[in-house]
Amino acid sequence: MNVNEINTYLQRAREIIGERSPTEIAYDDAVVLHLSEGMDIRRAVQAANREHPGEALEPSSEHWEELAGRYDYIAQHKAILKRLRIKE
Repeated sequence: MNVNEINTYLQRAREIIGERSPTEIAYDDAVVLHLSEGMDIRRAVQAANREHPGEALEPSSEHWEELAGRYDYIAQHKAILKRLRIKE
């Protein structure tokens, strides 16, 4: 990847993920960590809720699939940043 492609990717990722506060990032990181440990999305969110009660999510049943997709995207994004040696 060249610099322009990386910048384009990063901009698009920011649009998809959206602006997040440091506490929201910590919560998201906790969910991703628990998913990487083999938890399903519901258990990962419950664990993150216990660790970060101020950011706790309580999605309704119709939102779990969308939430799983969001955290899958965030996990893939974090892996790409690590490969590129980029800290965001």
